[in-house]
Amino acid sequence: MRTLIRNGTVLDPANNVDRPADLLIEDGRIAALLSSGESVDDAATIDATGLFVCPGFVDPHVCVGEPGFEEDETIETATAAALAGGFTSIAAMPTTNPVVDNRGSAEFVNRQGEKAGNSRVFPLGAVTKGGAGEELSEIGQLVEAAAVGFTDGKSPIANAEVMRRALEYTGMFGKPILHHSIVPELSETGVMHEGFESTRLGLRGIPAAANDIMTGRDIALAELTDGRIHLMSISTEDTVQRLRIAHQRNINVTADVTPHHLLLTDEVMGSFDTLYKCNPPLRSDEHRQALIAGLQDGTITCISADHQPLAIEKKAVELDVAPFGLCGLETALPLCVEALIQPGHLTWSQLIRCLTVGPAALLGIPHGTLSVGAKADVTLVDPNAVWTIDPAHFRSLSRNTPFAKRQVTGKVVSTLISGEVTGTTDARGAV
Repeated sequence: MRTLIRNGTVLDPANNVDRPADLLIEDGRIAALLSSGESVDDAATIDATGLFVCPGFVDPHVCVGEPGFEEDETIETATAAALAGGFTSIAAMPTTNPVVDNRGSAEFVNRQGEKAGNSRVFPLGAVTKGGAGEELSEIGQLVEAAAVGFTDGKSPIANAEVMRRALEYTGMFGKPILHHSIVPELSETGVMHEGFESTRLGLRGIPAAANDIMTGRDIALAELTDGRIHLMSISTEDTVQRLRIAHQRNINVTADVTPHHLLLTDEVMGSFDTLYKCNPPLRSDEHRQALIAGLQDGTITCISADHQPLAIEKKAVELDVAPFGLCGLETALPLCVEALIQPGHLTWSQLIRCLTVGPAALLGIPHGTLSVGAKADVTLVDPNAVWTIDPAHFRSLSRNTPFAKRQVTGKVVSTLISGEVTGTTDARGAV
């Protein structure tokens, strides 16, 4: 089978391509990048006029709900949401019930992902048994079951000795630990960022130091063990600076940031809307600006939606008892456009790099590229489409987004996996 995507602008940061071109797909793989209008025989044609032709996006940590929390999400609905957001590959968080801490549970994720037939699904294994932070999981067995990395999700590994041993063990397999770097004692009872706004609102805060202290420990342990550590959803100015210094010292540490931390500040908490409650919390504008600067200079290499779907009734409670988390896969691209492209902070190529090259390199998967011979996972984006976010159209089972009725620009219009069209939408988000 041959497919030709014509008349688009190809953005392939992995190969420094940013120009009008036609993309030829043959037998599910990238066959050639052709000059626009070049004649090709016996090929089905996709007209990409006015569109960006990008590698399929990759998200390094997605909560899929299944098994155990099917009221929030299933692997089928999570992968459908991923395609709607342009993500052709996702790494599934192990924070299910039971936790993915052994071979059988990882193989279950693989089977369910194949059965869903939407985006590719790569399991993440739990660092510790039950995600309890005490005893290491069966790391070797999880690797054999195709786990691409290890994490305890939003439960930080507080014991430094356990983290040290985990870094040494996962380092033997060349796998990263994705860590939610926050000090539990400084964050467990907090609701929002500790600062002027929390004082004004009378809400218990989570200080930036809660992240910064744990970040410093994690970087020191990565240097000690020569292990790979990835800081999930960073949110503070000091963390960005610590990363810069770590990179200067060739310490193997990377980080990602979320669209909502790039776009919003703690001022929105004045609404007392639980849909804004996330962990780490939305912080003040100086922290937001530091995150943007970290993307600009390459200190931060990945953007993750940090998709945490929750049944809406779980959020329909008082702010201090509501769970943390936003439903993010289907809104990630336009929110990044609003936060980064429209103000001129990043170019489109730089943004796509953070959604493809960075996450794929972190997970060690052969995706996020349009290189000849690579599997033809492709995302088509209309950069000028203006539409209104409507959670009623979400493919996700959950609707916990604070961005309902927000008018945004930039829309995923189609995705292909191995050259097969798997998702097509119009600018309004309808099938």
